[in-house]
Amino acid sequence: MKIWMNGKLVDRGAAHVSVFDHGLLYGDGVFEGIRAYGGKVFQCAAHIERLYDSARHIRLAIPYTKQEMIDAIYETLHANNVADGYVRLVVTRGEGNLGLSPFRCHEPTTFIIADQIALYPKEMYDEGMAVIIAKTVRVSPTMVPSAAKTLNYLNNILAKIEAVDAGVAEAVMLNTAGNVSECTGDNIFLVRDGELVTSPLSASVLPGITRGIVLRLARENGVPVRERDVTPRELYEAQECFLTGTAAEVIAVTKIDDRQIGDGRVGPVTQKLFAAFRQYIKSGKWD
Repeated sequence: MKIWMNGKLVDRGAAHVSVFDHGLLYGDGVFEGIRAYGGKVFQCAAHIERLYDSARHIRLAIPYTKQEMIDAIYETLHANNVADGYVRLVVTRGEGNLGLSPFRCHEPTTFIIADQIALYPKEMYDEGMAVIIAKTVRVSPTMVPSAAKTLNYLNNILAKIEAVDAGVAEAVMLNTAGNVSECTGDNIFLVRDGELVTSPLSASVLPGITRGIVLRLARENGVPVRERDVTPRELYEAQECFLTGTAAEVIAVTKIDDRQIGDGRVGPVTQKLFAAFRQYIKSGKWD
């Protein structure tokens, strides 16, 4: 495996990060998880834009232009013969001292990994998945900007541990107001009376790339859409529920906290949007 590291491709064993890197010491940095289909980077412009927006939120200056970063992604894909796979693009604050100040770090560390990913098994896509509502509360955007996709994922990890302990693959996180925010790695949707509902970005929600595509595809396919606050009770009473994410794509939820959602099967709206999403990918008509 070849890793793109600070401007050049190196063998995996030579891809080293300093123990003084603030990405390691403090989770100080940003990242993107990106899909490639048929040798083409899916929603490349949107992912790159979000990466640079995330960096601006934490006052991190990325030492490459957006086009240089895009070129580096393709270089890494080609070097690893990955046509259909997953790219992890990371920019850390860089090497500094043991103090917190980011301004003692003089050069960010940038690396890109191109590999495969299978977040959930195939049977979950066919039959739906079970999730829990975590006790770990989503960090408020008044604490850390939820629009920034940073390396500090401990909040999500603690909720993920709850999911693992419960024997399920994912956990729903509530925000400080007690409303539904998102899952540890995915955005969440429900269907109620034929309407597609999801939490607004103000509910401590990361603006997911797949989330945005599904909202647009729903409108294009005649599914009414509303972004509003969602209570846990509404999740339990939903006729359908599904998750979206770069790695997950679109996957149904059929049980929450041992409560069956709808009839316990993948619902018609979820099926419709999953099919529309797959067709969108197949079309290749995306950046």
